[in-house]
Amino acid sequence: MIAESVLILDSHFAENNNGQDIIEGLSKTPKTLPAKYFYDNLGSELFEQICQLSEYYPTRTETAILTQYADEIAQITGVCELVELGSGSSTKTLILLDSYQKKSRNCQYFPVDISSGMLSSAVSKLKLQYPGFLIQGLSGSYDQALNYLQSHHQQKRLIFFLGSSLGNFNELETEIFLGQISETLNPGDYFLLGIDLQKSPAILEAAYNDAQGVTAAFNLNMLSHINQRFRANFNPDLFTHRAIYNQSKGQIEMYLISQENQHVSLKDLDLEIDLKKNESILSEISRKYKLLDIQNQLLNKKIQTLKIWSDSQQWFGLILGQRF
Repeated sequence: MIAESVLILDSHFAENNNGQDIIEGLSKTPKTLPAKYFYDNLGSELFEQICQLSEYYPTRTETAILTQYADEIAQITGVCELVELGSGSSTKTLILLDSYQKKSRNCQYFPVDISSGMLSSAVSKLKLQYPGFLIQGLSGSYDQALNYLQSHHQQKRLIFFLGSSLGNFNELETEIFLGQISETLNPGDYFLLGIDLQKSPAILEAAYNDAQGVTAAFNLNMLSHINQRFRANFNPDLFTHRAIYNQSKGQIEMYLISQENQHVSLKDLDLEIDLKKNESILSEISRKYKLLDIQNQLLNKKIQTLKIWSDSQQWFGLILGQRF
């Protein structure tokens, strides 16, 4: 039973999401699967493990930036309603919440995550750590959360989207998403964005091909999730994980590679597919940015960059923007 402090926005998700995105992706050449299917409860837990890996620099680098500058961020924005997209276990969020608690013990915090189980657990812990805060979890997709928040705007707001999750969107999806962010903010509201910056391909590829195989398990778990959700019969043992850096597009590409010729049935989608040996399914992209490019994208959505913070190696960037 999900705690009352988590509002389920996706109660009709199964009916509304008829798997058309899966049908479209697996009917294309080359085949693709939407990255959102990584995140059942196990997938969310595996991603938390990825964030702790030595090879996976984004989390610790962003955490170090937040640790150094969270007080400054809170000073610039002042007390405001805090909204986090893709909160997960809210680990990095504690740094920001601590800084805002110094300014007021009665802040509002809305963590948003697709995994209701992880969100419920995180909210329960946060309520104990920040007893004066009003904490309301929103379980659903980003679209659903932003639509909900547009009609529940009571005070100055800061939306933050950390972990370079924006990089998982292609160019069109990024345009749509940033437009939704802009519409969810009133003039004077703030947007805090974490982005992974372009760097050596060797560093990037190591981050997505960890020695322990946690990223591989995360990738393969997508197939198990789809099996459970749509009565499919993918055999994860017949696939391997591969991640490469596409320099021409400036993005990591993560694939599921079929190890033999195979036939897969997705009963609830009335879909049958054939895969050849070594055929790939693209499961995720992770785009790497230049700071000026993302500033211009934000400006086009009426979000003016106020300040940028980075690490000494310029591996990761944290951008604070304000809606005008």
